[in-house]
Amino acid sequence: MSRTEFVIATAIILFVAFCLGWFANWIVHRFTRVAADDVAQLDRMSQELHEAEETRDQAITYLQQREAELTNQLAQTEAELRAAMDGLRDARHEAEELRAHIDRQRAG
Repeated sequence: MSRTEFVIATAIILFVAFCLGWFANWIVHRFTRVAADDVAQLDRMSQELHEAEETRDQAITYLQQREAELTNQLAQTEAELRAAMDGLRDARHEAEELRAHIDRQRAG
């Protein structure tokens, strides 16, 4: 093999290696490239997720406020019920005393 044949063979091998490298690079970028539509879709999805989280936070805040209002209202109602029951107990006791007094008046 002469020097010229060796140079030509080396040039062909280097050219084939270059072509294979370029093709491999093209394949890798073809499969790993993110399309603009995909980026737009990811942006839209992230925005929707952010809005959903805000809505969830607002719902949680509303439910906590509503729970506090209902707890307060329940406490007030229970206090009113206790007061009404105490008043009813006192009224029954007074009615019993009045009946006993009337019975004593009739008997005596």
